[in-house]
Amino acid sequence: RQHNLRIKVARIFNTYGPRMHPNDGRVVSNFVVQALKGEAITLYGEGNQTRSFCYVDDLVEAFLRFMATGDEVTGPINLGNPGEFTIRELAEKVVALTGSKSKIEFRPLPQDDPRQRQPNIAKAREILGWEPTIALDYGLKKTIAYFDGLLRAGDGDLARLAAQ
Repeated sequence: RQHNLRIKVARIFNTYGPRMHPNDGRVVSNFVVQALKGEAITLYGEGNQTRSFCYVDDLVEAFLRFMATGDEVTGPINLGNPGEFTIRELAEKVVALTGSKSKIEFRPLPQDDPRQRQPNIAKAREILGWEPTIALDYGLKKTIAYFDGLLRAGDGDLARLAAQ
């Protein structure tokens, strides 16, 4: 307002997909890399906490629609997928989709770990006419293929390969 700038404010919830950094600390990239390397999949608590995962292509579509709105639409608007999965379900899907022999390893749940994260996308539906359309399994297959390609392309140094 002070500088009379046009703005749009979006709240992004758990986006994943190809081109993620392998060591970004996010649950999808962690699980996929661990599974592809045959390492234990680390789960905190019993894995009952829920998360929602939005594939990057869906998020880009939401951004394009948001940016095409008039100046009067500033947000904030939540952008994400309201479909919930437990962290354990995600781990099991990743192991199945990679064909990995990785075992799930349980660790203590951090005190500050939220039990649930699920975006309310009512504004995105109403104002942008948008909701995500890409299923988790499809997005995971694309993400797994990306990380598998990185691993096969080099010496296993995913951080170096992802930077190329």
